[in-house]
Amino acid sequence: MSNAAIKPYDLAGLRKEGKRIELIDVRTPVEYREVHVEGARNIPLDRLDPSALMQARNAAADEPIYLICRSGSRGQQACEKFIKAGYTNVVNIEGGTMACVEAGLPVVRGKKAISLERQVRIAAGSLIVIGAALGWFVDPAFIVLPAFIGAGLLFSGITDTCGVSMVLARMPWNQCSPSSTTTCSR
Repeated sequence: MSNAAIKPYDLAGLRKEGKRIELIDVRTPVEYREVHVEGARNIPLDRLDPSALMQARNAAADEPIYLICRSGSRGQQACEKFIKAGYTNVVNIEGGTMACVEAGLPVVRGKKAISLERQVRIAAGSLIVIGAALGWFVDPAFIVLPAFIGAGLLFSGITDTCGVSMVLARMPWNQCSPSSTTTCSR
């Protein structure tokens, strides 16, 4: 599945031309709160409903929706969700928010947070170390734990999906507040 992509500099150019840009940030609310491109609206990937979004939008049907995440991967997954739902006029921001920051686009900064990608690496690394230690000191059968995590990382790399990140995205520390349902602001 493919969709259009745009570089941060080109996105800035469209804004300077006065084009209306509907920008959806698909990261977790806490990641969004830390830093997001000015004008972006937060709808986490796990809560993204392309049909509901398209029906609720005020823009013309032929105007594209721009999708952004931290580095481009979740933005691409969001584009694929739209395409599967029959909406093809979606554009992924290449390099995500990090590339936009590097390109000097205006961003809104808030409270510092640990990115979802780092949380996944911390969780996977911890489980591998614990499993290896248990396998060495307690019972060799515990070696199954790091083998399972390794297989999960391999699957994640091949498919570009990650079950651990989907679980971590729903954790309370990745939400802005207990009452937050879909969006988060500073």
